[in-house]
Amino acid sequence: MTEKKISYQSSSIFYRVAGNGNTVVLLHGFGEDGDIWVNQIEFLKNHYRLIVPDLPGSGKSELIADMSIEAMAEWVKEIIIHELSSPTGQVCVIGHSMGGYISLALAEKYPQLLNAFGLVHSSAFADDDAKKAARQKSIEFIKANGSYEFLKTAIPGLFGEIWSPAHQQEINALVQKGRQFSADALVKYYQAMIARPERTAVFKNFSNPILFIIGEHDKAVPLEQSMKQTPLLNLAYIHILRNSAHMGMWEEAGKVNEALLNFLIAAT
Repeated sequence: MTEKKISYQSSSIFYRVAGNGNTVVLLHGFGEDGDIWVNQIEFLKNHYRLIVPDLPGSGKSELIADMSIEAMAEWVKEIIIHELSSPTGQVCVIGHSMGGYISLALAEKYPQLLNAFGLVHSSAFADDDAKKAARQKSIEFIKANGSYEFLKTAIPGLFGEIWSPAHQQEINALVQKGRQFSADALVKYYQAMIARPERTAVFKNFSNPILFIIGEHDKAVPLEQSMKQTPLLNLAYIHILRNSAHMGMWEEAGKVNEALLNFLIAAT
């Protein structure tokens, strides 16, 4: 695996590149960095060329001036253009949670860049009032107590009761990585998610394949909400993980790997 850095609007972009073949971009979610895809990188690098960034304010990437979902999509586009000799229809973008929101924004504005995209525990719906209120409450907690105090409670709740008891060491390691986040970064992520619009129209307008990976026990993006989106899809590949909550990349890594590979073979 090769680690790379480039500059974007006076900020440093960090990303990893692994494997060979058609290009796949993996975007992580809130409170994570690109290492969250470790199981998928190890598997898919034998089949595809992977680009795995740390999103602005996560891992080794610096914050950017505009931390909206749309601006972060522009940031991802910069990486894609930098890495490809021709910027037309050559990448598939897979986004987990907040990374899925960024994938949707990218597909909305630059569909010509994508031959497919996928949402892993993510949604095209905007936040409803209850969700916005919950995010605002989290913002106030982070401002008062800091990022680590928030993430050490929030991260374990993303995993389901089936996987968690036997994997406390892995969850604790992920919690400890939460120390790297500034409170400012987490607040800006929440503000970006609150402000994002509904993007279900992307499903109707995007003519290439779209992947949905859904956790049956996901409390952050409930199964019922995810299934309401599926009738809007033109060409959909839908996988429900029966033993996962919001972190299927770890909870059912083998099934996620298989779903991604089958989707990518069909789509690219």
